[in-house]
Amino acid sequence: MSGAPPRAFAPRRRLPPGAVGLLFISPWLVGFLVFMLAPVLMSLYYSLSDYSVLEPPLWAGAENYTRLLHDPVFWKVLRNTAVYTLVVVPLSTVIAIAIACLLNTNIRWRAFWRAVVFLPSLMPLVAAAMVWMWIFNGELGLLNSSLDPVLGAVNGALGTDLRGPNWLGSPRWVMPSLILMSLWGIGNAVVIYLAALGDVPRSLYEAAAIDGVSALGRFRNVTLPMISPVVLFNVIIGVIGAWQVFAAPYVMLGSAGGPDRSGYFYTMYLYDNAFPYGKMGYASAMAWVQLVIVLALTGLTMVMSKRFVYYRGA
Repeated sequence: MSGAPPRAFAPRRRLPPGAVGLLFISPWLVGFLVFMLAPVLMSLYYSLSDYSVLEPPLWAGAENYTRLLHDPVFWKVLRNTAVYTLVVVPLSTVIAIAIACLLNTNIRWRAFWRAVVFLPSLMPLVAAAMVWMWIFNGELGLLNSSLDPVLGAVNGALGTDLRGPNWLGSPRWVMPSLILMSLWGIGNAVVIYLAALGDVPRSLYEAAAIDGVSALGRFRNVTLPMISPVVLFNVIIGVIGAWQVFAAPYVMLGSAGGPDRSGYFYTMYLYDNAFPYGKMGYASAMAWVQLVIVLALTGLTMVMSKRFVYYRGA
């Protein structure tokens, strides 16, 4: 029986290396185009339109941006957010570095205290806001209950009638209350600073100690320069987060932002315009202004960091 002649197979075509790479990252590319780039471009178009979500957008040019200049609520939330950012970012940075330096020493139960500092950052913001609403309650809150013995002693000695503040009910105390609550979540920054402190060469501390440099001098001339890139990172993240603050004040103060809108922030007003008020075009314009502000603050921080941030090996 004679065998059949072997069949000739055409050589398999191979994709170019670039095409193979694109094929591997195609899920990310599709996700980026559909869920990132397309919404960004749509938001830019809506910011130049009169759009109420339920009706087709009508081209309006720069009208939304012009209206922002004459909107007193816009300037109110801009001021509130700027004040909040200017206080929270430096304060949380200083406290986080101080706690990290303390937890980097050989204190007793160091692992336990590190866990205690980090645990609050794991709590959902809504749950944390509910807890802080009870803490700040002017009548039965934990904070005022703790102040009562001290204020009672002062009143007895001076004959005054001092009482605990109405934290969330007074325009004077709303902003300090929110700033105090913001310190609840510094655990993430503390963990990052601890990692940076662990990377500082011990030889630098030993050399400084031999030269007779004090503990404060070692912190200023060794610790801070060596962890300065991490400080820059946390400051930028803090600025971005402060300009996007939303959940906690919205839960604690409601959509009005408390008395006299003293706790009404930029993102809260943006959300109210987009959904309750149905002004999606106006909200999109606010979103782009917010983006420009954050980019400007980030760029300014990066420029200023050239004088204060030290990069090893650079």
